[in-house]
Amino acid sequence: MSDETPKKTADRLNDTLAQLKEMRHYARNNVEMLTAEWLLFDGELSKLKKADAIADLMDRQSQLHDAMESVIEDLADTLAKLPPEPAE
Repeated sequence: MSDETPKKTADRLNDTLAQLKEMRHYARNNVEMLTAEWLLFDGELSKLKKADAIADLMDRQSQLHDAMESVIEDLADTLAKLPPEPAE
């Protein structure tokens, strides 16, 4: 048997929320950088018939970001409603 204290549900949920929030942060930064580049080169990308591919990626990233927001809110609500863990 391990001496390590097993994580409680609330701790695991907090860890998951922290990871999702970090992912959201980096995803937002990446999309902002991509958008800036895309705006600079939109004309050139259009001539090369590549603008639609970048626009599609940005749309998908937006959908992922919206889904992450929804999951983060749902998990935060779940965490707030968890009954307190019994004291040991």
